[in-house]
Order: sequence, then structure tokens, then C-alpha cells
Amino acid sequence: MVNLEPVMNRIQEAALRAGRRIEEIRVMGVTKSQPWEIVLEAYQSGIRVFGENRVQEAREKYKELLPGMELHLIGHLQSNKVKYIPSLFSWVDSIDRFSIAEELAKRWAKEPGVPSLQILLELNTSGERSKSGYPSYDVLLRDMERILSLPHVQVRGLMTVGPLTTDTKVIRTSFRMLNNSFQDLKRRYPEVNWDTLSMGMSGDFEIAIEEGSTLVRLGTILFGERRKE
Repeated sequence: MVNLEPVMNRIQEAALRAGRRIEEIRVMGVTKSQPWEIVLEAYQSGIRVFGENRVQEAREKYKELLPGMELHLIGHLQSNKVKYIPSLFSWVDSIDRFSIAEELAKRWAKEPGVPSLQILLELNTSGERSKSGYPSYDVLLRDMERILSLPHVQVRGLMTVGPLTTDTKVIRTSFRMLNNSFQDLKRRYPEVNWDTLSMGMSGDFEIAIEEGSTLVRLGTILFGERRKE
């Protein structure tokens, strides 16, 4: 069963604490290791944004996209999987180097009629080596001009994965760092449609909302524990 209503109540409360409107915040259903039946139930409950970590699993599960469904790749993208992206994903949220954005742009050039790919740049704000993403904001900035010049690819914002800790101050610092980077990019590149700040998962989404998240990525709290792989 999809546990959406109590989650939306918690999102509403976090938004109120931050002086924000709930309409500013979108919910992504992260369906890694979940069957299509759960995806369908989530869709019927009103969720329209879905996220998958692995291209192969998404190809097997999402054989058709329902009306209004938006599928995001939120996991690390390998170059040899780029060819599968246009027919399946409309967003790639885990861009962490220019070369992968360039590969995607080249692939999109071979797909006439397919809408431009929307992308988020992933920034590692925790410093944890196990996490992907640009290692620093300065490194991300060095790629920014080149990425913005690519055809068929539209940058929409930033993404991060919060630190693996129960220390709320550390989590909040990580999310605040991403929002500060987001605001700086808005000032530097006002011509870009900076509308998506993706941070917050099942264990820390309320802190993320208080720190400005516009897209929370929720799996376990919506769908229960993942099936064993």
C-alpha cells in the first residue's frame, strides 16, 4: 500500500515551519526494487514523478509510461547505458561530469522529435567518498559553461544525497550548502530556468524542505521496505 497521505501531512507541516507553500514541493516516488503494481498504485494515488536508480531495472519495469508520468534517472549513469535513455527517461538527475552530459547531448541529436533532456547536476555535499557527484562546487562551476552550451540538454537545478548520519545539524549543513550553491548559480546564470533543488529522502526530507528543497525523493516511507534483490 502506498502511504501517501501521512507523508503529505508531514510535508505540509515542514513547509509551514519554513514559511513555504506545499505547492512548491514535488514528491518523487523512488521505485527501486518495487514491482510495477506498486508504481501503478502510486500513480493512481496522484504521484506523477518517479525515480529509478538503474537503467536496466527501469527498462524491465517501465515498459510504458502512463499519461503525465515523468521518469527520472537518479543513480549513477554509465556511458554504455546512455543509448537507452531517450526512450525511457525525460530527466537525468545525477550528472557529475561534463563528459556524460556531452554523451547525452550527442545521443539526443540522433533522436529527432524527442523533447530536450532535463538534467540536474549532482553535488557531493557530504564529503563521503562512497557518494557520487561533483566533489566540490568549484569543480562543478568549471563545467558549467560547457554544459550550458550543449544542445538538446536543459539544466534545471542541483541534486544531492544527504550525509549518512543521525546528526541533524550535519544533515542541515549539507542541504544548506546545496541551496547556497543553487542561489549562486541563479545569480551567475539568470537566463537558465533554475527551478529544481532535489534533496531529501525518507529519513531527512523534512529537514530538506526546511532548507529549500523543491523535489523530495521518497521510497521506503511511501512503499515500505524494498524487496530483496
